[in-house]
Amino acid sequence: MDNTKRLRAAQNKMTRETFFELVQIRTKFAGIFPFVIAVLFTNTYFQAFHPGKTLLFFFGMFAFDLAITAINNYMDFVKAHSEKYKYEENVIGRENLSEKQIQQLIFGLVGFAAIIGLILVVQTGWMLLPMGAACFFVGVFYTYGPIPLSRMPLGEIFSGITEGLGIFAITIYLNTYDQRLFYMELTMDHFAVTGNTLAVLAVVWAALPLMLTIANIMLANNLSDLEQDVENHRYTLPFYIGREWGVRLFNVLMYSCYGVILIGLFAGIYQWPILLTFVSLLKIIPQTRRFTKEQIKNKTFPLAVENLIVFNSCYALGLLVTLAMQII
Repeated sequence: MDNTKRLRAAQNKMTRETFFELVQIRTKFAGIFPFVIAVLFTNTYFQAFHPGKTLLFFFGMFAFDLAITAINNYMDFVKAHSEKYKYEENVIGRENLSEKQIQQLIFGLVGFAAIIGLILVVQTGWMLLPMGAACFFVGVFYTYGPIPLSRMPLGEIFSGITEGLGIFAITIYLNTYDQRLFYMELTMDHFAVTGNTLAVLAVVWAALPLMLTIANIMLANNLSDLEQDVENHRYTLPFYIGREWGVRLFNVLMYSCYGVILIGLFAGIYQWPILLTFVSLLKIIPQTRRFTKEQIKNKTFPLAVENLIVFNSCYALGLLVTLAMQII
């Protein structure tokens, strides 16, 4: 019996362990950083916080993040050209999971996130609708469709902007909507988008380190999977610029984060405790050097994930100390 017939004949129910692997639950901690840092930034820079709306958004954001990862694994399974990858490495083929059950799970998670989004639109205003819709569009079509965004050389840009800026900006908006720092008026015969230019620039600048570190995760993943991606007809950025330039870009993105922090400090976006971010260099430098030497999925790719966690943990710590000083 071939792999396809075997898969259809003996499909298994999804267990908690296979669900966690399908949605890659271990990676979700890193994905929470844009939300956490945005909450800290809105408190330190805008002195505004709406805990109820923030918590509600967190549940919707987390559900959508799970859905996107499930879509990613499902589409990799469906579009795989390598039998070995499809039935031995991908969790769906390896565990003989029901495609229908996975589709129902994805629709359920996306639907739950959409309902929460619409509730928040009613509570806070129309501006949230295009912001959320843009994140939904990029998230879903990142791996879904005839030409997914992840299979293009723009995957790093889309992931960095959507997760690093999108989640960050929405969290800021939910906590400052009553200040109308960026706001949309919409009636049947009129619409207008207004905002505070300096506030918007501060939000974008504070989100830059998140955008860069998240894009670097995607870049590191694509560097580690370069040969396998080509085998499965996925032509990502490293395929076009080459492994050597891809590794150079990895270094530039990582160390540029520290330049963003310094410029933000001098511009008044941060206060001096943000310099605690530079403590992360003790870990970042040796790990970046190791990844520069070799890009192996199960050996050095975790170093790129650790870079994101270490840098953004120190970033969050700097904002937390700033908040503590303001309270005291």
